[in-house]
Amino acid sequence: MLWNQIQQEAISIGWDFYGPVLLFVLLIALGVPVWAAIGAGAVTMLYVSDVLPLSLLGESLFDGIDHFALTAVPLFILTGDVLVRTGLSRKFLDVAEALTNWARGGFGSATVLVCGMFSAISGSDAAGAAAVGRMTISRLVESGYPRPYACALVAAGACTGILIPPSIAYIVIGLVLGISASTLFQAALIPGILILVSILITNIVVNRRHAYEGGGLISMSEWLGNLGTAVRSGWYAFLVPGIIFWGIFSGRLTPTEAGATAVAVTVIIGFILGTLKLSDFPAIFVSSAKVNGVILPIIAMSLPLAQTMAALGVPQGFVFAVTSLTENPYVLVLLMIGILIAAGCVMETTPNIVILAPILKPLADEIGMNEIQFCVMMITALGVGFITPPLGLNLFVVSGLTGESILKIAARAVPFVFFMLLVVLLIAYVPAISTTLLPDIYK
Repeated sequence: MLWNQIQQEAISIGWDFYGPVLLFVLLIALGVPVWAAIGAGAVTMLYVSDVLPLSLLGESLFDGIDHFALTAVPLFILTGDVLVRTGLSRKFLDVAEALTNWARGGFGSATVLVCGMFSAISGSDAAGAAAVGRMTISRLVESGYPRPYACALVAAGACTGILIPPSIAYIVIGLVLGISASTLFQAALIPGILILVSILITNIVVNRRHAYEGGGLISMSEWLGNLGTAVRSGWYAFLVPGIIFWGIFSGRLTPTEAGATAVAVTVIIGFILGTLKLSDFPAIFVSSAKVNGVILPIIAMSLPLAQTMAALGVPQGFVFAVTSLTENPYVLVLLMIGILIAAGCVMETTPNIVILAPILKPLADEIGMNEIQFCVMMITALGVGFITPPLGLNLFVVSGLTGESILKIAARAVPFVFFMLLVVLLIAYVPAISTTLLPDIYK
């Protein structure tokens, strides 16, 4: 049987796989950049195993990033940078605050909402944490929140950057597994909103327990007046996410076209308002290039590594090893989530996707999990890693903004992690959450 042959090959995997993996772990521990560590692991694995020609590396590096879908990544990042530079992101905060100022804890809730709004444009967690953190952390502290908790709130809210479409992470996993990014965006909408709601609920519960933020109820007429004023003064800012969502979900625009259109509209609005000048563009391009310079080399180096592991039979070996322990699908799903959470704690999302998706996907197929559901579960689980040490990218971003201890911020982020994990479990065990908005062919 072919499957038995695959199992025998998988069991025979030796140091031609484990050696390069140990090298990769060692380099990461020594602080070597992730892309360089992955590249060293890929070259070593190719050379030692001789399962594929070493000349494959050069071809894979270029072919791996020569995809039209990846063009959307710099465009969404650029849109986020222009949004901040033009001050349109502050309009989101004004509307979010007007929506939530009727109850105690309103500004904390507004902070979470503006994180979600920014996520619907930039597709990047770190960018959202930096942009929203600059606008809100000082005001959160003035409102009565302890600084570590205010930082944790922004860091948690910014996790929606890769969870609410458009998302760079979904573009990458779509590329790796050969799934349309537009389809994944549709599937991710409800799960992303659920994560946002879980963060909102967590903040409300914590606020009521500790009475961080004061305030009281206001009349309906006053609330409507505040909201109307905020919307009238900043309605044009919502043209940007509106175009992105309309274009992608209507099928009129690809993610790349939606990103390009969003950049153009944001720039035009900035020029009309006078908040953007030609002299601002060099700084904007440099800022966007720095983020892209982190993402694309990781993708380029990860793909030949993934190809080599596939040729060695690592995914099949993993499936065989895991299913030999238990065939209970509920336990296997928990195991996958545990692996993703652990990986998210120590490594960035992009390399985790490129390395782990081809390994875990066969296991998901083995237990009958929908491939779209698997992608959404994987990205959501990895998203929790943005607020879990030791890596916790969002923790580092808000710590850098405020000078607050990362460990203090991480301790205050525990309730958010707990509620986000509950959503991950819902996504994993209830397929309808991630497939409801999709055509029947994907269900």
